Amino acid sequence: MNAPTSAQQFIPAVAARPVPPAMIEALRALLGERCSTAQAVRDQHGRDESAYTHVPAPQAVAFAHSTEEVAQVLKLANAHEVPVIPFGVGSSLEGHLLAVQGGISLDVSRMNRVLSVNAEDLTVTVQPGVTRKQLNEEIKSTGLFFPIDPGADASLGGMCATRASGTNAVRYGTMRENVLALELVTASGDVVRTGTRAKKSAAGYDLTRLMVGSEGTLGVITEITLKLYPLPEAVSAAVCFFPSIEAAVKTTIQIIQMGIPIARVELLDGRTVGMVNAHSKLSLREEPMLLMEFHGSPAGVREQAEAVQAIAQDEGGQAFEWATTPEERTRLWTARHNAYFAGIQSRPGCRSISTDTCVPISRLADCLLESVAEADASGLTYFLVGHVGDGNFHFGYLIDPDSAEERALAERLNSALVSRALAMGGTCTGEHGIGLHKMDFLLSETGAGAVDLMRAIKRALDPKNILNPGKIFSL
Repeated sequence: MNAPTSAQQFIPAVAARPVPPAMIEALRALLGERCSTAQAVRDQHGRDESAYTHVPAPQAVAFAHSTEEVAQVLKLANAHEVPVIPFGVGSSLEGHLLAVQGGISLDVSRMNRVLSVNAEDLTVTVQPGVTRKQLNEEIKSTGLFFPIDPGADASLGGMCATRASGTNAVRYGTMRENVLALELVTASGDVVRTGTRAKKSAAGYDLTRLMVGSEGTLGVITEITLKLYPLPEAVSAAVCFFPSIEAAVKTTIQIIQMGIPIARVELLDGRTVGMVNAHSKLSLREEPMLLMEFHGSPAGVREQAEAVQAIAQDEGGQAFEWATTPEERTRLWTARHNAYFAGIQSRPGCRSISTDTCVPISRLADCLLESVAEADASGLTYFLVGHVGDGNFHFGYLIDPDSAEERALAERLNSALVSRALAMGGTCTGEHGIGLHKMDFLLSETGAGAVDLMRAIKRALDPKNILNPGKIFSL
């Protein structure tokens, strides 16, 4: 291995803003032992699943139990001009949680209560530390579920902050479409509510949508009201293997263009299937694979599946295998969700530089195949998965974190892929968010005028730049 490389090569160099002792004392008076300066706790809150290494830890961690405590913490931080980085479960991939300007980590994971379930209105209100699995476990007796599934058991507050989506987005949409209302605390410590439980509204600026995807830079979310959906009467999953990635992608495009209401359709390339087999103790054929799921009535599910099977066969799809029991479906989807960890495990000690571009469905094959050819030619190990039903796919370039050469190669591949997606009318991020890693790409995608407008909003709502500073764009 090469010598560790300075973090400043990968993280914008900005002077840290120290937390004064008086603020630490005030936090301890407010929170007691829930204000920690222990190195292990700080280190845990100073990294995420991104490829950044050798990063500074926050100078303290504050564990909040209520909206009132969040407000008091932010009032203290605003008075002392100390950065505050909201923290859920730490599963983000783009450096969102890193304390690049020092400050404190505000952990809301203990704010984890389901506050109210309104089954008749198909809505639920939760605190930000509730995870998606916890929510679905608590509401299963109602016959309803929350469908947004990014893979990781992320906190719902974090999913709002990054505008997450995942495997079910092709049918149920993303967090953007499924958040009805928020309670949040501003940089000055004021508690604000946006939206209502009504299905629609034309009242004023859409502050809810402004906050969904703001990555903790405009406010700290403390309550969320979400849409729920009836559990489908019938669910069936299937895997189908293809002679090429192109055949699998063409099948997906036809499924979407024909209007078949498939719930999930996920792509794994052959090498990724091999990684998943090794990690999850499966014996799937190591060929390009579509993993699909159908929701609806028994007759509707059967009709959807038959139509998809015919399309797949026309493109050379074979070995169509069904998983109709909950246990079989869970096993398959758990293996898919663990694809990231399967990739990491395939090269011990590596880190993943992850992409998540999204393109119009008509350009998916072009973008994906060109990117695969480029990655293969590079010689760098990678894994490939995609929520291809909505044109979203992920490469994970597996690098030695201490090799400047491998990191530079992965970043060149990532940059070429994003440029390709933008040229095809796509976006630099379908679901991971901007964080630290994609700040330059945001400028390329939206233009300087749009980023300047975002800066103006940031300065208006957070004039002292204390809320997760240094993310999305620089000031």
